[in-house]
Amino acid sequence: MSHPLGPTGVVELAILSRSGLDESRHLGAAVVVSPDGTVARSLGDGDALVYGRSSLKFFQAIAVLRSGVSLAGAQLVLATASHSGTAAHVHIVRSLLAQAGLDEDALQCPLDWPLDSASRFAASAPTRITMNCSGKHAAFLLACVENGWPSASYLDPEHPLQQLIRNTVEEFTGEPVGHVGVDGCGAPVFATTLRGLAIAVGRVSAARDASAVLLAAAVLAEPWAIDGDGRANTVVIEELGLLAKGGAEGVIVMGAADGTAVALKMLDGSARATSLVALQLLASVGAISGEDADRVGALTTEKVLGGGLPVGEIRVSDLVLGR
Repeated sequence: MSHPLGPTGVVELAILSRSGLDESRHLGAAVVVSPDGTVARSLGDGDALVYGRSSLKFFQAIAVLRSGVSLAGAQLVLATASHSGTAAHVHIVRSLLAQAGLDEDALQCPLDWPLDSASRFAASAPTRITMNCSGKHAAFLLACVENGWPSASYLDPEHPLQQLIRNTVEEFTGEPVGHVGVDGCGAPVFATTLRGLAIAVGRVSAARDASAVLLAAAVLAEPWAIDGDGRANTVVIEELGLLAKGGAEGVIVMGAADGTAVALKMLDGSARATSLVALQLLASVGAISGEDADRVGALTTEKVLGGGLPVGEIRVSDLVLGR
């Protein structure tokens, strides 16, 4: 058993300044791996255990494919998505359920409002199908139906599907799962090291497995489906052709087509600087240009406003920049 990420295992990754004064600092840990899986950069404790949260959806979707389910295009992307609950997202989730011969009552994710503001305003009540993990849950149910597995217990860690997911996570990370918990959507969530998570994402982005080939191609072709128009993961994929997947509590992963990948976790659980830091770390090893990191970082990072006008910035630390 390894150890969880703690205060002694983190470094300063980002700073928020307001009106010329540094107001907030984000501490965390990150690992960047090279295409061959070796560690290119390690900031903080890369061997600490973290829950990958929704960053693990890549491996959950791959496990569904490996179970024999045939998915492609937007359906496959919804199986790995943290979607924003728009009508287009919900339509694809319904198609997954219909393929399984089920309706949304079979979903066991919590009731939730859409993340998309317009869709949330139009909704009359929270539902399971607008919860951001509903596509993953629909894919889980489809795998159960097609394999004759019980669907009522599909979230049980001992369920055949969840065991397949665990095995997939261990295969891609190259390490045993260090701890098992319950994710926000109710599914099992597996703790891995940041180093293992970065290695795993590099193997997906480089498409070194038949299922990873299908998944990476689908995400790059339908980036709107993994998050939502204008949302951070979608923008990174559209602008740079990277695989990007954020998770709750300040987790994010990104991977380039050559297998260079980054995994990071903010200790305070904040996500507001995660895309910015991940992009700059990839730029620091030459996976993307510094200009692209700056440009897309600006598109995916919240503004520091005062009275509705810019009065500061969120910037990465000198350590991230390699200074």
